[in-house]
Amino acid sequence: MKLIIVAGLAFTTSLLAIDKEPAKRLGEAAAVFSEVMAAPDKGIPQDLLDKSHCIVIVPSLKTAAFVVGGKYGKGYLSCRNKGGEGWSAPATVRIEGGSVGFQIGGETTDLIMLVMSERGADKLLSSKFTLGAEGSVAAGPVGRTATAQTDAQMHAEILSWSRSQGLFAGLALEGATLREDLDDNATLYGKRLENRDIVTNGRPAPRSAAALIALLNKYSARESGKRATEEQ
Repeated sequence: MKLIIVAGLAFTTSLLAIDKEPAKRLGEAAAVFSEVMAAPDKGIPQDLLDKSHCIVIVPSLKTAAFVVGGKYGKGYLSCRNKGGEGWSAPATVRIEGGSVGFQIGGETTDLIMLVMSERGADKLLSSKFTLGAEGSVAAGPVGRTATAQTDAQMHAEILSWSRSQGLFAGLALEGATLREDLDDNATLYGKRLENRDIVTNGRPAPRSAAALIALLNKYSARESGKRATEEQ
């Protein structure tokens, strides 16, 4: 009987830990974005962020050199609300496959992607999306005042960056598959909502997403304009 009780408690504890993972990951995503944007000379160019339709943040993407192109991670996507005012509630994504630059052992990498076109945003909100095959992707330029100077960057639907061991750089990420994670959406929203529903139907964001949404709004075009006015 004691063994059954102990086993039951362990199982319950495990379930509670799993339930908390999506909320914890939201905090990690907010931290990644905050740290990247707090480094003006090494961050994402402000003009590209201002023009973007959606953003994807995957903290601690796991890569493995001994598996060809092996990687796996979970993160979130958010898109601008209709009218361009503010950002939507976050929807969950899983990223699998493809290759992530130079891989050493089993390192982890923080990944950020900006979706630069409405067409790219529409594809991203499907249940499954393959980078490179269903939407052009290019390494994003680094530096708050940098501009997308190459032809690939000017016309790419998605720009991507990675941060590993403190180094933040553009990343040519192709072949990776992004899928919506209905189970994690259910944990956050109480229902197995599809990503398109969350992003386009004005779903209220869970409390655990407050920090991330606040940061996205802080660095939006509207807020950057306010900062520029205040500095004059």
